[in-house]
Amino acid sequence: MAYLTDELARAVPTCDTAGMDEDSCWAAVQRRDRAFDGRFVTGVLTTGIYCRPSCAARHPKRDNVRFFATGAEAAATGLRACLRCKPDEVARDAEAVAKAVALIAASESPPSLDRLAEAVGYSPFHFHRLFKRATGVTPADYARARRAGQMQRSLEAEPRITDAIYDAGYSGPSRFYDDAKRRLGMTPSAWRNGGRGETIRWATAETDLGTMLVAATKRGICRLSFDEDESVLHRRFPNAAIEHGGAEMAELVRRTVAAVNAPEKPHDLPLDVHGTAFQEAVWRELQKIPAGETRSYAQIAAAVGRPAAVRAAGTANGDNNVAVLIPCHRVIRTDGTLGGYAYGLERKEKLLRREKANA
Repeated sequence: MAYLTDELARAVPTCDTAGMDEDSCWAAVQRRDRAFDGRFVTGVLTTGIYCRPSCAARHPKRDNVRFFATGAEAAATGLRACLRCKPDEVARDAEAVAKAVALIAASESPPSLDRLAEAVGYSPFHFHRLFKRATGVTPADYARARRAGQMQRSLEAEPRITDAIYDAGYSGPSRFYDDAKRRLGMTPSAWRNGGRGETIRWATAETDLGTMLVAATKRGICRLSFDEDESVLHRRFPNAAIEHGGAEMAELVRRTVAAVNAPEKPHDLPLDVHGTAFQEAVWRELQKIPAGETRSYAQIAAAVGRPAAVRAAGTANGDNNVAVLIPCHRVIRTDGTLGGYAYGLERKEKLLRREKANA
């Protein structure tokens, strides 16, 4: 094939890549980061091809690389699509995920993986990986989280539980009640009525980070915070039975204090936390960050398959209700500064310093 001449190579510009700078693009290429597939393509002037950022081919020299927002822009300069990574199929992949999301939204019950894969023309195995890479969660997890969101909206809008069941897309009450207990942490009527009929036990204890509030349902810890008292629980669940934990909660409090005082050590504390599909994907990613290390908000967004959703990742990070146990303190800004922390930057800095020293 005819490679680009030096004169033409110098004339090939790096095009706008959705707001990313060249260093970020090159770093994604070096990592072969699939989360950036579709955001830009990499043109290799010496071979005359353009690739996905995740292409498994040997990395070219940096001087021979140009970045383009789309394959069409790369092709307009004379480059051809790589036959190995097939960068032009990224658009097809995105369309497949979008079609599956629409199918999930329109289905009365969550469609099976086989049905989704058949509808978009992929094998189940390939589509499962594709969907998780694009959204950060599996098709089943996405369907469950979406239904949980619809469940909450229906419970808030419909005067009768029966109406909410069908408005949320359920064909009957059995699955609705099972899902509600798992996703909301309580029965539908209790959730809609501010926790009526539910018991949330709480306690405070002194830790190296100050006074800690820990609250738990019978399923696990639903809140861990600092500088708060039980009034925060009354505001969220005004009709729940908010009770002091007493001796019944002593062992859980002891284990929680130990986890807070030594965050670099793994814990097996039961958690009862629920969120949207995106929030839960972010929280799972936070739990993967090793003690003593940090990630940027941009890295978290990329890791859950939404590299452009940096602000949303930051919001999901802040929506974490169990501080330290889900280590949102390990996420910092791209420039290395601490960013925000609901319980004060002094605590965040202390946590990171301790973890780095003891990891």
